[in-house]
Amino acid sequence: MSTTISIIGGGGMATAIAGRTIKAGHTVEVMVRDQSKAQAFVDKLGAGATIGTYGAAPKGDIVILAVPYGSAASVVADFGATLVGKVIIDITNPFAPDLSGLATRNGSSGAQETAKGLPAGAHVVKAFNTLFGHVLARGGRLDAFFAGDDAEAKARVSGFLDSLGLRPLDVGSLQMAQTLESLGLLMISLAKNGAGTFNIAMRVDIG
Repeated sequence: MSTTISIIGGGGMATAIAGRTIKAGHTVEVMVRDQSKAQAFVDKLGAGATIGTYGAAPKGDIVILAVPYGSAASVVADFGATLVGKVIIDITNPFAPDLSGLATRNGSSGAQETAKGLPAGAHVVKAFNTLFGHVLARGGRLDAFFAGDDAEAKARVSGFLDSLGLRPLDVGSLQMAQTLESLGLLMISLAKNGAGTFNIAMRVDIG
């Protein structure tokens, strides 16, 4: 079923996700601070993309937070109560600058820290963080891992992922977001070392 998906951010992952979303027949609402950048982004995406007002209520029930982890808290604060009732897909990876580990502490995850700044009634689901943008943009039925605490929010994200031609795989509660973020770091280390290329994706064989 066609719907509107709001994407906050205009980088490489935002572009890859938006491209697949439009190809799946959904409408993408682009929300970035700089309206000129928003216009350029929409022009690049073509039909199916619209410009939303940064900080205003997103039109989509699913809102994709596609900004660097260091900006996530301030972006959530900018939108504030407009996110009530929304499903927030957190794609961020809170890596240490030297890629030696995660920047979060005390067993927490970037997604859990982001969730602390959201209004009551907004639900965070971790997804997309283990996929490289250029691989996602290339197409194919890739495995898409996701985690969250709200069953209804996860069901909606699962349906959205499936509509993009991905295979949604639920890994459990939002506590598992830390494991997914570690998997994102593993993917980078694998690309730089054993695989020797970033043209890779993690796949689960279910026998």
